[in-house]
Amino acid sequence: MLAGVLSWLMLDAVSMAPNRIVPGTPHRAHEVMGWWLSLLSLLPMLAIAALAWRPDTGRLRVALGLLVLLLAAMPLWLAAAVSALADPSMPQARLGIGPALWVLLFLWLLGVIELRTRLGLSRPMGWLLLVPVLLGWWLALSRWLEPLALYREYQGRSDQFISAVGHHLALVGAAVGASLVVGVSLALAMRRFPGLRRAGFGVLNFIQTIPSLALFGLLLAPLAWLAGRFDWLASLGVSGIGWAPAWLALVGYSLLPMVRNTYVALEEVDPAVIESARGMGMSRRQAFLQVRLPLALPVMLEGVRITTVQAIGLTAVAALIGAGGLGTFIFQGLGQAAMDLVLLGALPIIALALVADALLGALTERLRHGGAS
Repeated sequence: MLAGVLSWLMLDAVSMAPNRIVPGTPHRAHEVMGWWLSLLSLLPMLAIAALAWRPDTGRLRVALGLLVLLLAAMPLWLAAAVSALADPSMPQARLGIGPALWVLLFLWLLGVIELRTRLGLSRPMGWLLLVPVLLGWWLALSRWLEPLALYREYQGRSDQFISAVGHHLALVGAAVGASLVVGVSLALAMRRFPGLRRAGFGVLNFIQTIPSLALFGLLLAPLAWLAGRFDWLASLGVSGIGWAPAWLALVGYSLLPMVRNTYVALEEVDPAVIESARGMGMSRRQAFLQVRLPLALPVMLEGVRITTVQAIGLTAVAALIGAGGLGTFIFQGLGQAAMDLVLLGALPIIALALVADALLGALTERLRHGGAS
């Protein structure tokens, strides 16, 4: 919170530009709302810092409530900045979010996660805490934040944005699904043939060391040759660029965590438990499906979680070879020096990764606790 206070006082809070081309003029918080109101707005953060000095359950709950209120009030403060800085005679003016607000957003969300953990709140309760925050942003965007630069980038590309999200999720889902099937098969083969384990993990570790752009480049020539030689591959859309090299690279990067977690999960099941199952008359197949696999499933899901989060991020890089997805906005924004367009692609990727991590993490915890009981 003290770092947040310093950011609020020393960094630019917003910037106002007359249009998309001209760079914006930065403004600190006191230039928008005056020194007195700017200093008064620090009181909630100072109160949270004071509550954290000697924390107990009651103080931590109050601190958590204050953080949620701060997060919900941020879009309302941006609406006040629009009212103070926007010129009615310049309808194309755009309000950019400055570094002070990005730092505060990061620190406040970090504080919410820390307090949720200390209070022992469940993951669903943690998501419920964000409901008033999302409502605050929805209300502000629908009524007062039309000049927000990030929102205007979305308005100009809303159809492309929805298509990019769908394409991104489809590519991630196809890569994770394929790596799950191949990874589990490889792990089972390694358990059955110990000599395959060292060679298999050596190859998978080698693939992980290849930079993503280099791997995409290595796949261009062989896929283009295959598409030119076999018409049925070309009819499926396989070529040197596009979804095919991106999908193959994502599967390659996803195999190591999937195979490693599956192999370790199956190997770490207590042999005494399997022996007891066999002693009760179960066949090897029954003991595997009804005993070993359920006990190994939480650790296997950890591999799925790691693979999914990794694939969501790597799919952004695949836009460089025409694979589409949200990475398209990132590289378009970099080419046009439009940072809000970069954020239009980057922020949904972060959100997708967080949601996937939370959902799969909650499922893993549920299965682990169910297995322990």
